[in-house]
Amino acid sequence: MERRNAWKGYSDEDSAEVERLASDYIEFISTCKTERECATRAIEMAEAAGYVDMSAARAAGRKLQPGAKVYASNYGKSLILFHMGTDPLEHGFNILGAHIDSPRLDIKQNPLYEADGFALLDTHYYGGIKKYQWVALPLAIHGVVAKKDGSVVRVNVGEDPSDPVFCVTDLLPHLGADQMDKKGSKVIEGEALDVLAGSRPLVDEADDKTSDDAKAKAGESVKAMLLSLLQDKYGFDDEEDFLSSELEVVPAGPARSCGFDESMVLGYGQDDRVCAYTSLAAQLQVDCPARSAVCVLVDKEEIGSVGATGMTSLFFENTMAEIMDMAGLGGDLPLRRALAASNMLSSDVSAAFDPTYAAAYEPKNSAYCGRGIVFNKFTGARGKSGSNDANAEYVAKIRSIMDADNVAFQTAELGKVDQGGGGTIAYILAKYGMNVIDCGVAVLSMHAPWEVTSKADIYETRKGYSAFLHRA
Repeated sequence: MERRNAWKGYSDEDSAEVERLASDYIEFISTCKTERECATRAIEMAEAAGYVDMSAARAAGRKLQPGAKVYASNYGKSLILFHMGTDPLEHGFNILGAHIDSPRLDIKQNPLYEADGFALLDTHYYGGIKKYQWVALPLAIHGVVAKKDGSVVRVNVGEDPSDPVFCVTDLLPHLGADQMDKKGSKVIEGEALDVLAGSRPLVDEADDKTSDDAKAKAGESVKAMLLSLLQDKYGFDDEEDFLSSELEVVPAGPARSCGFDESMVLGYGQDDRVCAYTSLAAQLQVDCPARSAVCVLVDKEEIGSVGATGMTSLFFENTMAEIMDMAGLGGDLPLRRALAASNMLSSDVSAAFDPTYAAAYEPKNSAYCGRGIVFNKFTGARGKSGSNDANAEYVAKIRSIMDADNVAFQTAELGKVDQGGGGTIAYILAKYGMNVIDCGVAVLSMHAPWEVTSKADIYETRKGYSAFLHRA
């Protein structure tokens, strides 16, 4: 059952819409490279579309009526948008759920040190990465520094053309004989992913007259220079501000169109921001829904959906309970009924078939770039371990919805059965008894610093999410 390439069915109007959406998406992922940045931008877009802060609405005593649009933010790293429909809430919601964190390098809490004339920053990688892919490429630093006085300084260095960039160094091939004999997982060790941050020493004009203590500290003159810059230019009070910082090292530079035909997007963090953006775009387009529409954008999926901002926290459940109460349906039982009656698309990417590495895939059950939104009935590893396995009736319903709105779609598994596997947030929502299936965009080079998607798939995914919110 080979699926048709979506590009073949496009009119000139469709093609123009594909490019418009791709342009907006490229701008989004070029400027939103952390979960905080994604959540902030999503709130700006939501407020422009008429959404209001749920806590403000509650404080004002506002009762939710059909058509109401509210959002709830969780530590600035995860977000829920709710558009109330005309159907009774106990009949359930149509939910899109994506994650906005991506694999990266996190700067440690005590990171700065000097070695042989260089200042470096220690990192701890976040999520599943191939460590050797992160050396010898331009890097940027995004994040926040929270200071003891309660102020928060936002950091974004390496994106503006006038900014400096950073890098992790690699060993030259002339001296790399031992390195090249190592397994791929050992070519670069995690503790070797130190970011090169400076090499200019702080000059002491009275060097010959300095005290013995000052001379003893001369081995940290480059570190001292860097600390001086952090204080003068980037808002640090002192080195201890690293202790309460969240600084993420990501590839520097914007996403770009890829290929002579510009049919693809090359960019960082497309797992899973390509699904987060299309989910958000679909949610904001909803007009007078029957069933209430919900968009959930969460953090921490790449490390198990844990913590206060991950999907396993009670943020989702608590927010939906607040919404039910504001609509006059407080109490546990109405909430349980509503969640159990809901339908969800776990908006997450799938592995695109790569002809360069064809041996890792099972061609009949693989996702292909350009063939539309991908549905994964199950994910997990090997014997479906850790997966949500959607029931056949729900898959049939989803097929009907996609066909009704002429959405190009395909189905897939995540590579060969014994090759590996992966998971999403689907199983976490499924615990409420709701119908859930994984679906999203096929991605080449997943979890690499630069990933590839098809513009046609981005367009079809946005169409598919919109169709789901209106028809499920």
